[in-house]
Amino acid sequence: MPPTRRDVLRGLSLAALAAPLAACATTGRGAAPGPTVSGVATSAANPLGVDATRQLEVVIFSGGNGDKYAVDLHEAAYSKAYPQAKIKHVATQKVGTQLRPRFIAGDAPDVINNSGPEALDLQALVQEGHLADLTPLFEAPSLAFPGKKVKDTLVGGVYENSLIDGVPRVLQYTVAHRALWYNAKLFEARGWSLPRTWAEFNALGEEAKKAGITLFAYPGQVGPFYQLWNLLYSAAKIGGNKVIVDIDNLADGAWTAEPVRQAVTAWAQIQKDFGDKAYFGLDHTQTQIKQLQDKVLFYPCGSWLENEMAKDRPDTFEYAIAPVPSITSADAMPYEAIMIGVSEAFLVAAKGKNPQGGLEYLRMMLSREGARGYTEMTRNLTVVNGVVDGLKLTSAVNSAAKAQEAAGKNTITDARFETWYKELFDYAQIQTNSVMAGRSTSDQFCANMQKKADELKADSSLAKQTRSV
Repeated sequence: MPPTRRDVLRGLSLAALAAPLAACATTGRGAAPGPTVSGVATSAANPLGVDATRQLEVVIFSGGNGDKYAVDLHEAAYSKAYPQAKIKHVATQKVGTQLRPRFIAGDAPDVINNSGPEALDLQALVQEGHLADLTPLFEAPSLAFPGKKVKDTLVGGVYENSLIDGVPRVLQYTVAHRALWYNAKLFEARGWSLPRTWAEFNALGEEAKKAGITLFAYPGQVGPFYQLWNLLYSAAKIGGNKVIVDIDNLADGAWTAEPVRQAVTAWAQIQKDFGDKAYFGLDHTQTQIKQLQDKVLFYPCGSWLENEMAKDRPDTFEYAIAPVPSITSADAMPYEAIMIGVSEAFLVAAKGKNPQGGLEYLRMMLSREGARGYTEMTRNLTVVNGVVDGLKLTSAVNSAAKAQEAAGKNTITDARFETWYKELFDYAQIQTNSVMAGRSTSDQFCANMQKKADELKADSSLAKQTRSV
């Protein structure tokens, strides 16, 4: 019997996932302003003070999950509740490029799905007072569970990951498992076992090479951050989650630490011995098509992958997830350790035309119908507990559930510099492509990253964030 959502989410309240963000600014800056547009009087029926006649503009990243769920589920629910309110729907794959000019011009949309390779720089938005405080949302009555507050219906880590400078500003909507994806049917047909050690990984690479299959590939054109995640997660397995915590805190020598160097060296060796540089010129979809054709054995990605490729996946392909193999025999975390976290960010513009409506829209996303429907349409689990119990789940979600159970408390933490310091994250992608292509060494990668991190640390105009675990 396939696991239900309750089975899948059972471990998400583990300390490793629910670790508090403990974010605070080290440079002075006041809290982001509340809604600049007045709403109406709040009541039990309208706890967020929504003006029933005011237009709501929603911008959705139309990537792997598309945007149909927003139109058919969440926007439809809002229209049903507020039939006089017109909804303007915008779908884009270039969130930052399309919206930065609008923020500058004072014409921000109300709700933004900040995702994809061109996501907005959250630190810049916070510094300019553009992100609404989501406290009213988290404190509002839940639509999924009457008698509970919204924040009390969510999996561990959601509220903690919403905090910037100690204020909740971002709603992470989905549960994400990030590791290596492969075709379970291919492994079964060839009698291959998942490699648990780096030696076994290399041995499988030789077998795959004989079969004309590339052991590992990532999209270097659009998606080098997939491999950057891989480098960081491998480093964390070698040295523990403190490796990533130090990187996030801009700690001295965080990028030149031995676990980081070992992880980069190991992955560069895999690329050199078993990779194909042609993938550096491909985007994520093109690379994922190659895997569906069994031309690539392992692909680093998150659990949105199955839905993203649903239309192209042949019956001969069954998505399954595997932890990254252990690099050394003395790794701090076991082979089973895997990254499990929350993702798919949604924001409300503090200076938008309808911030109260934006908060209400997010509350509807967290309703029973909104969350369950999203899982059915996108094959992704949301952060709302217990709303889709009994729902039949796909092979990828089933595999992720088993991997999560095997990991237990050995959960790799997320790297938060991705949103805290976007300049560093973007630079890291360039450096990742360089070292994986053999244009630089692992030592040069570490030195370059440390230099950039030190520059940001010394920049007094940049607000700094810290975390303790």
